[in-house]
Amino acid sequence: MTTMRMATERQGGTADEAGAGRTGSGAGRMPVGKALLVGPVLMAGYGVARLVGRAVGDYGPGAWWSVAHLLFLAGVLAFVPVFLGLRRLAGERGGRRAAGEAAAWAGLIGAAAVVAQAVIDLTAGFVSADKEAMSEMFDRVQGVPGVMPLVYTVVPMLFWLGLLALVTLLAFLRRDLVRAWTPILVLAGTVAMAVSLDLLPVGAVCLAAALLPVRRGLSG
Repeated sequence: MTTMRMATERQGGTADEAGAGRTGSGAGRMPVGKALLVGPVLMAGYGVARLVGRAVGDYGPGAWWSVAHLLFLAGVLAFVPVFLGLRRLAGERGGRRAAGEAAAWAGLIGAAAVVAQAVIDLTAGFVSADKEAMSEMFDRVQGVPGVMPLVYTVVPMLFWLGLLALVTLLAFLRRDLVRAWTPILVLAGTVAMAVSLDLLPVGAVCLAAALLPVRRGLSG
Protein backbone atom coordinates (compact mmCIF):
# COMPACT_ATOMS: atom_id res chain seq x y z
CA MET A 1 0.00 0.00 0.00
CA THR A 2 0.95 3.64 -0.36
CA THR A 3 1.78 4.17 3.29
CA MET A 4 4.17 1.21 3.29
CA ARG A 5 6.07 2.73 0.37
CA MET A 6 6.27 6.06 2.21
CA ALA A 7 8.02 4.35 5.11
CA THR A 8 10.56 2.81 2.71
CA GLU A 9 11.24 6.08 0.92
CA ARG A 10 11.91 7.94 4.14
CA GLN A 11 14.66 5.77 5.02
CA GLY A 12 -0.13 7.34 2.62
CA GLY A 13 -33.95 8.34 1.78
CA THR A 14 -34.17 12.04 0.57
CA ALA A 15 -33.85 13.28 4.11
CA ASP A 16 -30.85 11.04 4.55
CA GLU A 17 -29.30 12.40 1.34
CA ALA A 18 -29.79 15.97 2.49
CA GLY A 19 -28.35 15.13 5.88
CA ALA A 20 -25.35 13.48 4.28
CA GLY A 21 -24.79 16.48 2.04
CA ARG A 22 -24.77 18.75 5.08
CA THR A 23 -22.62 16.52 7.29
CA GLY A 24 -19.92 18.63 8.90
CA SER A 25 -21.57 21.86 7.81
CA GLY A 26 -21.30 23.37 11.28
CA ALA A 27 -18.81 26.07 12.15
CA GLY A 28 -15.30 25.12 11.12
CA ARG A 29 -16.36 21.91 9.40
CA MET A 30 -16.29 20.99 5.73
CA PRO A 31 -19.51 19.75 4.05
CA VAL A 32 -19.19 16.31 2.48
CA GLY A 33 -19.93 17.64 -1.01
CA LYS A 34 -16.99 20.03 -0.82
CA ALA A 35 -14.76 17.41 0.80
CA LEU A 36 -15.38 15.01 -2.11
CA LEU A 37 -13.67 17.57 -4.34
CA VAL A 38 -11.06 18.98 -1.96
CA GLY A 39 -9.69 15.64 -0.74
CA PRO A 40 -8.51 14.32 -4.14
CA VAL A 41 -7.26 17.78 -5.18
CA LEU A 42 -5.06 18.04 -2.09
CA MET A 43 -3.79 14.49 -2.63
CA ALA A 44 -2.86 15.43 -6.20
CA GLY A 45 -1.12 18.55 -4.88
CA TYR A 46 0.91 16.39 -2.53
CA GLY A 47 2.02 14.19 -5.42
CA VAL A 48 2.95 17.15 -7.61
CA ALA A 49 4.88 18.90 -4.82
CA ARG A 50 6.75 15.69 -4.14
CA LEU A 51 7.72 15.28 -7.80
CA VAL A 52 8.86 18.90 -8.07
CA GLY A 53 10.91 18.64 -4.89
CA ARG A 54 12.63 15.50 -6.12
CA ALA A 55 13.23 17.07 -9.54
CA VAL A 56 15.02 20.07 -8.06
CA GLY A 57 16.94 17.94 -5.55
CA ASP A 58 15.33 19.55 -2.50
CA TYR A 59 13.00 16.93 -1.10
CA GLY A 60 13.56 16.04 2.51
CA PRO A 61 14.14 18.06 4.53
CA GLY A 62 13.26 21.42 3.06
CA ALA A 63 10.44 23.56 1.76
CA TRP A 64 9.14 21.07 -0.80
CA TRP A 65 9.02 18.30 1.81
CA SER A 66 7.04 20.51 4.18
CA VAL A 67 4.65 21.77 1.48
CA ALA A 68 4.04 18.25 0.18
CA HIS A 69 3.30 16.81 3.61
CA LEU A 70 1.09 19.71 4.64
CA LEU A 71 -0.98 19.04 1.52
CA PHE A 72 -0.97 15.35 2.37
CA LEU A 73 -2.15 16.03 5.91
CA ALA A 74 -4.89 18.37 4.70
CA GLY A 75 -5.96 15.86 2.08
CA VAL A 76 -6.36 13.06 4.60
CA LEU A 77 -8.31 15.32 6.96
CA ALA A 78 -10.61 16.29 4.09
CA PHE A 79 -11.69 12.65 3.83
CA VAL A 80 -13.02 12.67 7.40
CA PRO A 81 -16.31 14.38 6.41
CA VAL A 82 -16.42 12.08 3.37
CA PHE A 83 -16.51 9.01 5.60
CA LEU A 84 -18.94 10.61 8.03
CA GLY A 85 -21.26 11.77 5.25
CA LEU A 86 -21.26 8.71 3.01
CA ARG A 87 -21.93 6.31 5.85
CA ARG A 88 -25.40 7.83 6.22
CA LEU A 89 -26.29 6.96 2.66
CA ALA A 90 -26.19 3.24 3.42
CA GLY A 91 -29.32 3.55 5.55
CA GLU A 92 -30.37 4.21 9.13
CA ARG A 93 -31.44 0.73 10.17
CA GLY A 94 -30.40 -2.90 10.25
CA GLY A 95 -27.55 -4.49 8.36
CA ARG A 96 -27.15 -1.61 5.92
CA ARG A 97 -26.39 0.79 8.72
CA ALA A 98 -24.02 -1.67 10.41
CA ALA A 99 -22.11 -2.24 7.17
CA GLY A 100 -21.89 1.49 6.47
CA GLU A 101 -20.71 2.23 10.00
CA ALA A 102 -18.09 -0.53 9.86
CA ALA A 103 -16.66 0.69 6.55
CA ALA A 104 -16.66 4.33 7.64
CA TRP A 105 -15.04 3.66 10.99
CA ALA A 106 -12.37 1.49 9.39
CA GLY A 107 -11.56 4.42 7.12
CA LEU A 108 -11.52 6.88 10.01
CA ILE A 109 -9.20 4.70 12.08
CA GLY A 110 -6.90 4.41 9.08
CA ALA A 111 -7.09 8.18 8.58
CA ALA A 112 -5.99 8.74 12.17
CA ALA A 113 -2.95 6.56 11.59
CA VAL A 114 -2.08 8.38 8.36
CA VAL A 115 -2.45 11.74 10.13
CA ALA A 116 0.00 10.54 12.78
CA GLN A 117 2.36 9.51 10.00
CA ALA A 118 2.10 12.93 8.33
CA VAL A 119 2.76 14.70 11.63
CA ILE A 120 5.89 12.60 12.15
CA ASP A 121 7.01 13.42 8.61
CA LEU A 122 6.51 17.13 9.13
CA THR A 123 8.26 17.11 12.49
CA ALA A 124 11.23 15.23 11.06
CA GLY A 125 11.47 17.74 8.23
CA PHE A 126 11.37 20.72 10.57
CA VAL A 127 13.94 19.51 13.11
CA SER A 128 16.41 17.72 10.82
CA ALA A 129 19.34 19.55 9.29
CA ASP A 130 19.84 17.13 6.39
CA LYS A 131 18.72 13.82 4.91
CA GLU A 132 21.03 11.82 7.14
CA ALA A 133 19.65 13.40 10.32
CA MET A 134 16.08 12.89 9.09
CA SER A 135 16.79 9.24 8.31
CA GLU A 136 18.21 8.75 11.80
CA MET A 137 15.10 10.31 13.33
CA PHE A 138 12.85 8.00 11.32
CA ASP A 139 14.93 5.03 12.44
CA ARG A 140 14.45 6.02 16.09
CA VAL A 141 10.70 6.60 15.74
CA GLN A 142 10.06 3.47 13.71
CA GLY A 143 12.17 1.46 16.14
CA VAL A 144 9.68 2.06 18.95
CA PRO A 145 7.67 -1.16 19.43
CA GLY A 146 4.28 -0.98 17.74
CA VAL A 147 4.93 2.17 15.73
CA MET A 148 5.49 0.45 12.38
CA PRO A 149 2.19 -1.52 12.28
CA LEU A 150 0.16 1.24 13.93
CA VAL A 151 1.44 4.20 11.94
CA TYR A 152 3.13 2.91 8.80
CA THR A 153 2.21 -0.55 7.56
CA VAL A 154 -1.02 -2.11 8.88
CA VAL A 155 -3.49 0.39 10.35
CA PRO A 156 -3.03 3.07 7.63
CA MET A 157 -4.23 0.52 5.07
CA LEU A 158 -7.67 0.80 6.67
CA PHE A 159 -8.00 4.28 5.19
CA TRP A 160 -7.97 2.92 1.65
CA LEU A 161 -9.80 -0.31 2.46
CA GLY A 162 -12.51 1.60 4.32
CA LEU A 163 -13.03 4.00 1.42
CA LEU A 164 -13.16 1.12 -1.07
CA ALA A 165 -15.58 -0.86 1.11
CA LEU A 166 -17.84 2.16 1.60
CA VAL A 167 -18.16 3.06 -2.08
CA THR A 168 -18.60 -0.61 -3.00
CA LEU A 169 -21.44 -0.92 -0.49
CA LEU A 170 -23.08 2.24 -1.79
CA ALA A 171 -22.68 1.09 -5.40
CA PHE A 172 -25.06 -1.74 -4.49
CA LEU A 173 -27.39 0.12 -2.14
CA ARG A 174 -27.51 3.61 -3.63
CA ARG A 175 -27.16 3.25 -7.38
CA ASP A 176 -28.85 6.62 -7.80
CA LEU A 177 -25.82 8.29 -6.20
CA VAL A 178 -22.86 5.91 -6.58
CA ARG A 179 -22.15 4.43 -9.98
CA ALA A 180 -21.15 0.80 -10.48
CA TRP A 181 -17.70 1.83 -11.75
CA THR A 182 -16.92 4.02 -8.74
CA PRO A 183 -15.27 1.21 -6.72
CA ILE A 184 -13.21 0.25 -9.77
CA LEU A 185 -11.78 3.77 -10.03
CA VAL A 186 -11.11 3.94 -6.29
CA LEU A 187 -9.29 0.61 -6.51
CA ALA A 188 -7.34 1.77 -9.58
CA GLY A 189 -6.27 4.94 -7.77
CA THR A 190 -5.20 3.02 -4.68
CA VAL A 191 -3.22 0.49 -6.71
CA ALA A 192 -1.52 3.24 -8.72
CA MET A 193 -0.33 4.96 -5.53
CA ALA A 194 0.77 1.64 -4.05
CA VAL A 195 2.81 0.74 -7.13
CA SER A 196 4.80 3.98 -7.04
CA LEU A 197 4.58 7.25 -5.17
CA ASP A 198 5.42 8.92 -8.47
CA LEU A 199 1.89 7.91 -9.53
CA LEU A 200 0.25 9.84 -6.69
CA PRO A 201 -1.22 12.47 -9.06
CA VAL A 202 -2.61 9.70 -11.27
CA GLY A 203 -4.15 7.97 -8.27
CA ALA A 204 -5.67 11.23 -7.07
CA VAL A 205 -7.22 11.83 -10.49
CA CYS A 206 -8.80 8.36 -10.29
CA LEU A 207 -10.25 9.22 -6.87
CA ALA A 208 -11.60 12.52 -8.18
CA ALA A 209 -13.19 10.82 -11.18
CA ALA A 210 -14.79 8.29 -8.84
CA LEU A 211 -16.09 10.75 -6.23
CA LEU A 212 -17.16 13.80 -8.23
CA PRO A 213 -20.29 12.10 -9.63
CA VAL A 214 -21.26 11.32 -6.02
CA ARG A 215 -20.88 15.01 -5.24
CA ARG A 216 -23.12 15.97 -8.14
CA GLY A 217 -25.70 13.41 -6.99
CA LEU A 218 -25.75 14.86 -3.49
CA SER A 219 -26.09 18.43 -4.73
CA GLY A 220 -28.82 17.36 -7.15
